[in-house]
Amino acid sequence: MNNLDDQIEPVIALDDDSVMQYLLQNPDFFIRNARSVEQMHVPHPVKGSTSLVEWQLGRQRHQIAQLEEEITLLMEQASINESLFGRMIELQATLAAASSLQDMLNRLQRWARSLGLAGANVRLFSEGWRIGAPSDFTHLAVSRSAFESMRIQRLGETPHYLGGLNGPELLLLLPQAKAVGSVALSLMGEQGELGVLIFSSRDPQHYQPGMGTVLLDQLAKMLPGLLERWIERV
Repeated sequence: MNNLDDQIEPVIALDDDSVMQYLLQNPDFFIRNARSVEQMHVPHPVKGSTSLVEWQLGRQRHQIAQLEEEITLLMEQASINESLFGRMIELQATLAAASSLQDMLNRLQRWARSLGLAGANVRLFSEGWRIGAPSDFTHLAVSRSAFESMRIQRLGETPHYLGGLNGPELLLLLPQAKAVGSVALSLMGEQGELGVLIFSSRDPQHYQPGMGTVLLDQLAKMLPGLLERWIERV
């Protein structure tokens, strides 16, 4: 007669990994044990417990709801992008039809105001353009070296800044502007070496960090080519 210990089968310790491996290796487990599965209950944070089938259906409903929300957001973003693209084409045609630099700047200003903004301005780095005296557009010039500290503080390594400006910063970029609450700044040029495109709003909350900059990026790339019709590059 065998020893009693020999008659006792060793107990296999089960943990999450062991159960998971078994289920992965036996994909028909739930089919073979359908009746038992229907009777299983799992903890639920609200109901106390729920059947395994109901729990799985709940997860699927949650996943479907998440997918529907993501699709809705994508559709909304596509609609916004389509609208921005339309505005961009409209503005490009308007600026290209300008008869002079001042006419182009006026058209840009009117376009910005049609969007409810306070205005749009262009400041050109004097190191990159020939706009010194006797040019009629010396008021557009700003020294890149004078702008550098502001670039470091506000823009860092990015080509855009959205938010508020302090008094000295406004005096540097928008000396004639009044009641500026927030701005969108975009550097022009491959290395940001040509100047700054500025959209301003009286609303301090209109431009905030984290907002999209697709339209700003396209405008900053488009304007230098139009400016070259009237101003010579250094």
